[in-house]
Amino acid sequence: MLLTGLHIVIMGGDARQIEVIRKLSELGAKISLIGYEQLDHSFTGAVKEKIDEINWQEIDAIILPVAGTSLDGEIDTIFSNEHIRIDENKISKTPPHCTIYSGITNTYLTKITQKAGRKLELIFDRNDVAIYNSIPTVEGIIMLVIQNTDFTIHGSKTVVLGFGRNGMTISRVFHGLGAKLKVGARNAEHIARIEEMGLDSFHLNDLEEFVKDADIVINTIPHLVVTANVISKMPHHTLIIDIASKPGGTDFRYAEKRGIKAILTPSLPGIVAPKTAGQILANVLVELLHDDLLKRKGNVK
Repeated sequence: MLLTGLHIVIMGGDARQIEVIRKLSELGAKISLIGYEQLDHSFTGAVKEKIDEINWQEIDAIILPVAGTSLDGEIDTIFSNEHIRIDENKISKTPPHCTIYSGITNTYLTKITQKAGRKLELIFDRNDVAIYNSIPTVEGIIMLVIQNTDFTIHGSKTVVLGFGRNGMTISRVFHGLGAKLKVGARNAEHIARIEEMGLDSFHLNDLEEFVKDADIVINTIPHLVVTANVISKMPHHTLIIDIASKPGGTDFRYAEKRGIKAILTPSLPGIVAPKTAGQILANVLVELLHDDLLKRKGNVK
């Protein structure tokens, strides 16, 4: 599955991107790295460049960090102190077939890609990526629980909120570790699946009742569900771990006011297992880039 002939710009990102760079360069892609002047690694076919040095007219794909951009187009990178920003003007200079790859999006990124008429591919919208990422995610949650409590997970009263791709893995693993688990959901299908797995379920409308004796609350829902009213019902020793996308689903200000420890960790895979998380991203990107290459060659209708 060679990518020879493709010119790809990789902008910013964290340690996960190293695996992406490694994989794409091994497959023959030409890579321009923006925001990597402090990266010690070197890869055949990958060149560190400034954003103003890029000839956008010859770019086939742009790979952004998992978090995409800020609401004003800023791109985070741990390998540079420079401010890197992408805008509609740069994207508009690329060929019409150029695809922008990002983990997630926001109103800014969606708007500039739409106005430029370029395809935006969201990696984290894929079920396979989310399921694979749930493995390092739950390992990271276990690490945080151990670091921030003085009791064992086994026997702890643990509440998991949401039963999507992450919630399902978290619930199964914490149940396997012996936690006294309760799983909250709104979707009737999710509640049925929770019960089918032999776990205790409850509807999120009743959340205040089910946190009254909670030792650990793990939120996966990217909406405000752990409200001030909910937190006010928790014991003071409760640990809240929120893995939802920023700003999370917890009233962190009120939790701090009550003296309850609440941790927002939306990028656990990149923190606890960047190599594995990067390989997951790299494998999916290779598949998508190769499919795009075949389509342009007319091999796929």
